[in-house]
Amino acid sequence: MIGVFDSGFGGLTILKSFLDELPEYDFTYLGDNGRTPYGNKSLNVIYEYTRQAVEFLFGLGAGLIILACNTASAKALRKIQQEWLPVNYPERRVLGVVIPLAEAAVETSRNGRIGVIGTRATIESKVYEQELNKLRGGLRIFSQACPLLVPLVEENWVGRPETVMILKKYLRPLKTKDIDTLILGCTHYPFLKNYIKKIMGKNCHVLDAPGIVAWKLADYLKRHPEIDKNLSRNSLREFYTTDGEDRFRDFGRKFLGKSISSVRTTALE
Repeated sequence: MIGVFDSGFGGLTILKSFLDELPEYDFTYLGDNGRTPYGNKSLNVIYEYTRQAVEFLFGLGAGLIILACNTASAKALRKIQQEWLPVNYPERRVLGVVIPLAEAAVETSRNGRIGVIGTRATIESKVYEQELNKLRGGLRIFSQACPLLVPLVEENWVGRPETVMILKKYLRPLKTKDIDTLILGCTHYPFLKNYIKKIMGKNCHVLDAPGIVAWKLADYLKRHPEIDKNLSRNSLREFYTTDGEDRFRDFGRKFLGKSISSVRTTALE
């Protein structure tokens, strides 16, 4: 089974693409809705919450876990990979979403002018700048924290005039820099992608983050048969949340395009 973790609902954008790309695999999704958002929390808190989630999913039998949350990928993934995983689950793997998107941005950018939007924690971590600069020299990278977007998406305010106005305010500094590629550095932002594309204009390529991450996962499994062979393939889907089963079920139905028959509540510790 492949585990997918996010601080809330946003990772459902990633999960949907996983189900399209790898329908035969079993997936278990965990959203830490009781403690979201992560974007304004400290490094130590984000790490501890993420570690608890990873341990929970491994306990259910996950052989591979994807941190669909950009904040968790930026603030907790490296420590989990380098320090916690080798001691506790040396045969299993935890991957994030930052490197796949950085690779796609470098491959896409024509002029080396790349923009990144994300939560405050993701932007302040400078993780995208670090990964992009590893891949290609001479890039001009422009980042913008957008702390209001996650709650607007989760309150279903997508498309409201107030949300579009806030988007324009956040994106204006990037547009003036003539970026040619934009990374949506938060799993909630694909819900706003059409509005972002319209604001940024035809000269800026807004990356399809869920599709890219799904394709990169499929490629990873092909390159790592030792991991792939241990993943179950019965097309099973399980959903867990740390709070708000009904809200999770409603939100999931809207995005996945089908009802979620069962959502279980769990406490992480």
